[in-house]
Amino acid sequence: MTPVFNPKPPPVPALAPAANAERSPFGLQGFFVFAVFVALAAYPMMAGRFGIDLITKIMIFAIFAMSLELLVGGVGLVCFGQAAFFGIGAYAAVLLSPADAPAGLLWLAPAAVISAALYALVVGALALRTRGVYFIMVTLAFAQMAYYVVHDTPLGGGTDGIYLLQKPVLGDWLDLDRPLTLYAVALGSLIATFGLLAQLARSRFGRALAGIRVNEQRMRAVGFATYPYKLAAFTLSGALAGLAGFLFAVKDGFVNPELLSWHFSGSVLMMVILGGIGHLRGALIGAFAFALLQEAFADEALFGALAKHWHLSLGLTIIASVALLPKGLVGVPQQLRDRLLGRESRRARAQESAS
Repeated sequence: MTPVFNPKPPPVPALAPAANAERSPFGLQGFFVFAVFVALAAYPMMAGRFGIDLITKIMIFAIFAMSLELLVGGVGLVCFGQAAFFGIGAYAAVLLSPADAPAGLLWLAPAAVISAALYALVVGALALRTRGVYFIMVTLAFAQMAYYVVHDTPLGGGTDGIYLLQKPVLGDWLDLDRPLTLYAVALGSLIATFGLLAQLARSRFGRALAGIRVNEQRMRAVGFATYPYKLAAFTLSGALAGLAGFLFAVKDGFVNPELLSWHFSGSVLMMVILGGIGHLRGALIGAFAFALLQEAFADEALFGALAKHWHLSLGLTIIASVALLPKGLVGVPQQLRDRLLGRESRRARAQESAS
């Protein structure tokens, strides 16, 4: 008898209870994220111009880190070319802006995001046909191609970069040239990105990505075509990185080829690792920790002459954190609980043996 093909994909296997609890918007994790967003909303009332500019930059980096977390923690894909999408979003914001008048925010921001998403679609369509270290090298190669396009051609202004002469506006009431307005837009984008990815993780699509991360062969065996899922996640990741690049270009009013360099891709990967792979709040914490450590180590008032070699101090700190905190900063509470419970268990066993 000829088997009947059912075009409807099978139900996604349920995640383990621990994973579901981790992705729950409630509980201590949800309260922590809510408290962070409330603190960020209240921060401008007590900060100066430098503090507002710094936290705006860190929130943009947090969006960038969460875009990579979708791949690394959500699908198990280590992309070493994420900076290309960030840079394309930044360059699109500058190149598409008129020189004599401010651009409209409602069309410039989507244009920058779509530009990054289209490049991510092309890169993903080819790179996702490889695996492991080959996938890493292909994404790196595509990122370097984009880097040299803006580095060696007049399109991107070469090594000098190009300036954004007019910041985008939304009518007469939203001008991104004002620091507080840009801060509010960056915070809103951060909350929207976190909410989108958190909801995505709890959706059928997110459970399919989790299954692919755990065992792609088994997902194929139960009837899932994994390639479209991975390509959709890769494209969405590129779009979110493009959003971060757009905001960064608006904040600095300047872009250069270093935004697409492999060093920047390595930096955002370190943010994800430092915070804890597999957790959205880990990417959020990692971006803040990485940027604040960088600012602290480069401060001569704190570290004196050593501040000139802040890369060394930051690198040693990252190495120490990876060695001592295998689950990242987000895993510190659990690590402390495990040690405390282990100490109590050993004490209880010692008392039993003594009696």
